[in-house]
Amino acid sequence: MKSSREYPERPIVGVGGVVIHEDRALLIRRGSEPLLRQWSIPGGSLELGETLEQGVVRELLEETGLEVRVAGLIEVFERIDTVFPTRTIDGQERPRHHFVIVDYLCARVSGEAHAGGDATDVAYARENELDRFQLTETALRILRKAFGMDRARRAAR
Repeated sequence: MKSSREYPERPIVGVGGVVIHEDRALLIRRGSEPLLRQWSIPGGSLELGETLEQGVVRELLEETGLEVRVAGLIEVFERIDTVFPTRTIDGQERPRHHFVIVDYLCARVSGEAHAGGDATDVAYARENELDRFQLTETALRILRKAFGMDRARRAAR
């Protein structure tokens, strides 16, 4: 039986990848909850038997058409949906969503970005353009960290 992402029995592990190409970060518009129709970092749920890095590589290929390699860990955080009320299931109170998300900085290996999977659109944004996309505070924080990591990585070469 497949586990539900809504009112789950336990937290779901999510992975995300920030691709910075030519000083612009790749964003997707989400085609499903949570964050339906909002701009976000590409990613999704880890599948049974895959590593975190395998999961982010797979998710970016599915959602953006890009083959990537993982360049470094940005941050691990939780997203517990407190906007919607909890629901009692089998006598237990459950939040609508509970994700533990691991975001990585990724480097583009090949491919051209296009929307796929549950992404409905893609866009590239420079760091000073991020506010136009109405991203969550967490996504903004992670993207800013990723831009900093990318600058440091390029300076070290």
